[in-house]
Amino acid sequence: MIGGLLLLLLLIGVSCCLWRRLCATFTYEELPGTPAMATTAASSRQDDKLCQPHARTQPSRPPAVPFVVPPSLQGPDLVPLHSREWTQAPQDPCAPPELLPHTSSGSFGDACLVGTINPELYKFPEDKSETDFPDGCLGRLWFSVEYQQEAERLLVGLIKARQLQAPSETCSPLVKLHLLPDERRFLQSKTKRKTCNPQFDEHFIFQVSSKSVTQRVLKFSVYHVDRQRKHQLLGQVLFPLKNETLASDCRRIIWRDLEADSLEPPSEFGDLQFCLSYNDYLSRLTVVVLRAKGLRLQEDRGVVSVFVKVSLMNHNKFVKCKKTSVVLGSINPVYNETFSFKANAAELDTASLSLTVFQSTEGDKSHQLGRVVVGPYMYSRGKELEHWDEMLSKPKELVKRWHALCRTFEP
Repeated sequence: MIGGLLLLLLLIGVSCCLWRRLCATFTYEELPGTPAMATTAASSRQDDKLCQPHARTQPSRPPAVPFVVPPSLQGPDLVPLHSREWTQAPQDPCAPPELLPHTSSGSFGDACLVGTINPELYKFPEDKSETDFPDGCLGRLWFSVEYQQEAERLLVGLIKARQLQAPSETCSPLVKLHLLPDERRFLQSKTKRKTCNPQFDEHFIFQVSSKSVTQRVLKFSVYHVDRQRKHQLLGQVLFPLKNETLASDCRRIIWRDLEADSLEPPSEFGDLQFCLSYNDYLSRLTVVVLRAKGLRLQEDRGVVSVFVKVSLMNHNKFVKCKKTSVVLGSINPVYNETFSFKANAAELDTASLSLTVFQSTEGDKSHQLGRVVVGPYMYSRGKELEHWDEMLSKPKELVKRWHALCRTFEP
């Protein structure tokens, strides 16, 4: 009994000795000559107790190891460290660390900092449609177009007009809407009294099939209503309904400048309006076929459809031909189609343009309704020659004119 007790006491003593040696092995050896380090470590442990009660304190960095703070992260509280010195800037013990500095200057570097916003990236282009008006502008009209395929309805929104040129001191405008080629039926807006900048915000519906909608043209006629309730035309806008306009089932807002309606009566075989432009740098001749009016269609030939063929000729020989799309059943078709031809400046003295209006018939046959030839003095006279010379005198500028059709057949 006594021997067993003595053996137990001996084992306890041996265990205590082994435990002390084990603890002495894992004890950190204190570095000599760092009295300030102990004070810093003690204050650091107190701060850690305030913010994180259960966090362990990390051992201090020996002064022999160099550490440099990058200039981009140097703040006003930074204190330079010298050899064998350790210091701590006064700050809130629980304050969260700042990831990046922020300055009030608008330098280029600020735009690249993480977490900052560059306002230059979020600027929208300035809308100058209500401020920039060309010289001689008759006014500008804003409208919207949307086509519903299932219901076969064309929705037209009449939004507003600006800078209307009134014939008198006051202006009382209204707008009539036609869906060409039907010129007998129209829809009409309300009359806005005593304003050259009316706000309409009205909506109109045209019932038109999906097969023929791309052949139609929206016509906006803006009138001034005087005291005797007479209508004086201020200008008009012709907007062809092309495939690209009606491609998406969404509302598109569009603006166009008003054009003056030609007061001259149509010629015997009709008239054709087009633009000419020449770019001497690119050696490119551009023709914009706008519209025709007063055509003498032959309805006894079956289906009535009209197109224009534009031909570039040199010494009366055809170089290249291009055609517009076909417009159904209208004596006043609208095209607004652009064609370009390659032509050197040296060739313009012997080159000419022929624009011929054709009526398509059954069996892929076509009948010529009229023709216009513009070019130098060798091929044209009168308005056609003036149009050509004005094109050459105003390079890179579209020159627009009306021309009477004649019945001379192509060679």
